[in-house]
Amino acid sequence: MSSDDDFERPFEDIEPPEWAALREICQANVKYFAAEQDDGSIRIKSALIACLDYLGQLYPCYQEIGKIAPQFDFDSKTPGNGYRSFLVLVDKCILYTENVCHRMYRQKDYLFFSKSFHTKEIETCSQLFASLFTLLQHLQTLYSWSIANENKEPSLFASEDHGPQELLNQAEAVNQYCFYGRSIGFQFCSSMQVILRTISICMAAFSESFFSKGNMLERWGNSLKYVSDPEAKARCLVNISQNADISFCKAFWLLNESGIAQIYPSIVMPTLVINQIISIPPEEINLITLENETISIPIPTSHIGKKPIHVRLMSAKRRIGMVGSGSAGGRLENQSEILVIHCHGGGFVSQSSKSHEVYLRNWAVSLDVPILSIDYSLAPEAPFPRALEEILYTYAWVLNHSSTLLGSTAQKIIFIGDSAGANLILGTTLKCFELNIRRPNGIFMAYVPVWVEFIPSPARLLCLTDPLLPFGFMMRCLKAYALGNTKKSQMETDENEESSKSDTESFAEVSESDLIALALSPNGDEDEPKLASLPSDSTLNSVSLADVDGAQASELPEEKAKSQEYIQKFLNLYKNSNLRTSFPMLNGSKGKDSEGSTSSKSWSLFGWSSKKSDDDKMENSDERSPLDEFVFSVPRHPLLSPYLASESVLSKFPPVKILTVEFDPCLDDCVMFAKKLLKLGNSITLDILPGLPHGFLNLSLISKEAADGSELCVKRIQELISMAQGSA
Repeated sequence: MSSDDDFERPFEDIEPPEWAALREICQANVKYFAAEQDDGSIRIKSALIACLDYLGQLYPCYQEIGKIAPQFDFDSKTPGNGYRSFLVLVDKCILYTENVCHRMYRQKDYLFFSKSFHTKEIETCSQLFASLFTLLQHLQTLYSWSIANENKEPSLFASEDHGPQELLNQAEAVNQYCFYGRSIGFQFCSSMQVILRTISICMAAFSESFFSKGNMLERWGNSLKYVSDPEAKARCLVNISQNADISFCKAFWLLNESGIAQIYPSIVMPTLVINQIISIPPEEINLITLENETISIPIPTSHIGKKPIHVRLMSAKRRIGMVGSGSAGGRLENQSEILVIHCHGGGFVSQSSKSHEVYLRNWAVSLDVPILSIDYSLAPEAPFPRALEEILYTYAWVLNHSSTLLGSTAQKIIFIGDSAGANLILGTTLKCFELNIRRPNGIFMAYVPVWVEFIPSPARLLCLTDPLLPFGFMMRCLKAYALGNTKKSQMETDENEESSKSDTESFAEVSESDLIALALSPNGDEDEPKLASLPSDSTLNSVSLADVDGAQASELPEEKAKSQEYIQKFLNLYKNSNLRTSFPMLNGSKGKDSEGSTSSKSWSLFGWSSKKSDDDKMENSDERSPLDEFVFSVPRHPLLSPYLASESVLSKFPPVKILTVEFDPCLDDCVMFAKKLLKLGNSITLDILPGLPHGFLNLSLISKEAADGSELCVKRIQELISMAQGSA
C-alpha cells in the first residue's frame, strides 16, 4: 500500500495493521532512547510516549466516527464527507508518523545522527495526534448537533439551535501550529506536499514585505529563516491567519498574476488564437422572457455605482463574428453552437480571469468552444450583491451579442465556476428563474460553497488544517462578501495593468477607466501595520521540556507519563516563549510584555497570543477578543447561499456536475447540495478527489494529480455539452 492510499476500515475491535505497525516502531524507539539521559533523548522519549498514548485514545473516537460517516455519503459509489475526511486525516498522520519513526530508528546509530532534528520531527507528530484527538471529539459533538430532516435523512449541517459561535468556541481548543510547520501538507499527495511547502514559505516571506517597514535587504534577510526554520514559519502563518486583514489575502492571492509568476505558465500553456478583453458598457439591456414579454435587466449599481464590466474571451479558433478574429491569422471557422460562461474563484475578494488562465487555456483547446470569463467586482469594496448583479447583466449582454462579438450562436450555454465563482453562477441561475429568462443548459462547479456562513459542519473544521484556505482567511472572505468592510482598503490603483497582459491578450472597447486595477503598496505610510520578525531563539525548536522538568524529567517512570500534561506543557512553553519576544501583532504595536513590564494575560485563539496595543483598545479600555471579528450575522438569502433556495426552483435546474476534494472546507456544502438535487430528481454528478487541496486547478501546471483533476473537469463539462446538444 502506498502512502497515498486510504486504509480499509472495518471498524472492528481489532486495531488496524497500520496502527499496530506505528505502535511497534514507537515502542522500539522508546526502548532505545530510554537508555540515554541527555536532553534530546528525554524529549524524543516523551514525544514517543505521547504518540502512543494518543494512539490509544484516538482509536475509540476513530471507530465511532467510522460508524457515523457512511450515512452522510452522496451514494454508495461516492464515499465522502467531512467525517470521512478526518478519518483520512488520521490515516495520513499515522503514515507520516510511522515514516518519521522508521527514519529515526534507521539513522539512530549513524555517526552524524541529528538528535535535534529528529526531536523536532517526533514532537510535531505528537502535536498532530493531540490536535486530531481534539478534532475528533468535536466531530462527535457536531454529530449530536445535527438533526434529521423531514424524511429522517441525516444532515451534515447542524440544527438551527447551534450556530457558528458554538463551533468557534469548540475550535478554540485546537492547536494549529503542528499543521503549518514541518508537517505542512502531509495529508495531500506527494507532488502537492512540495508545492504547499513552497507556497507556505512564500506566504510567510511575503508577509515580511507586506507588513515590515525595513529596507528590502532587511526584509529578504528576515524571510530567509522561513526556509530553514519550519517552526518560525508556522508561527508566522498562524499569526497571519489570526490577524491579517482582507487586504493581505487579496494581495497574496494576486501574486500569481504578477509578471514573474506568469513566466512559466506563459511558456507551457497553449497559445490561444483569441485571448481578448472586452469591456461591457453600463447601458440598458432588454431581454425577451420565456413568456415572450420584454424585461429590462438592471444596470449594476450596488455599492460602487455604474462601471463597465470586463470579460475575457478565449478561443482556440477564429470564428465568424468573434471579436479579434480580423487581426488574427489562420482559418476562419463557423460559429460555435456552444458557449461556456466562466466565473473565477478567489474567495469573492481576489483574482481575475487572468489568474485562472492556467487551466482555462487548456479547457478552451480541449472543449473546442469559446469560453467567456467574467471579471466581476470584488469585495469588500463591492460586497453582495454587486458581483451577482454584474454576472446577471453580463449573461443578458451575452444573449444579445454572442453571434456578433463572441463567435457563437449560443444555442446552448454552459455555466462553469470554481469556489466563489461557482457560488455566483448558482445565484445567477436562481435569478434567471426569478426573472423568467432563459436558463443555462448545464452547470459545472468545482469546490463550491453553497452556504456562505461558518455553518457548523465537519468539513468546516478542515480549515483549521488547510494551508491554502486557513481559518482566518475563509472567515474574512465570507465576511467581506456578505457584509463588506468599512475599513479603508490598503490597495491602490495601478495604471500599468496593460504591460502585464499575457502574450495573446488584447483589449476591445476598453475605456481609460477600465484599465485601472487594484495592486498592493507594500511600503505604505508610517501608519501601516507592521509584522516584526521572530527571533530564531523564540521558535519551537528552542523549547525543551527538560527546562521545565529539570532533573525530574529523567526520573519520570515511563509507565507514569501523562501525555496530556506533556502536550499542555509543550504548548505553554510555546506560548510563553512567544510572549517574551518582541513580536508585535499585525496592529504594529508591541505588547507590554515585550517591554519588560508585567501585564494582564492576553487572549489566545488556537494558542496564539493576540494582545492589543493601547492605541487599539476601545474607549472604555476593555480588551476585545480577536474572536469577536469572526462573530457576525449573515443574511440567509438564497442568492447569497443557494442551498437555501426553494425546492420548487431547484427541481427545475438544468443538469449539474460538482467536483470537489476530500479536504475541502466546502466539501459538506457540495455533498449536501448534491444530495438535495438528487432527492428532487435532478440530473446530478458528484466527484470527490483525494489528495488535492481547495483551489487545486490553479496548480494544474505543476502537479500531475492536479492536472488529472483538471482533465476530469473537462470530461464533465464535455458531458454537459453532449447532454445539452442531445436535448430538444
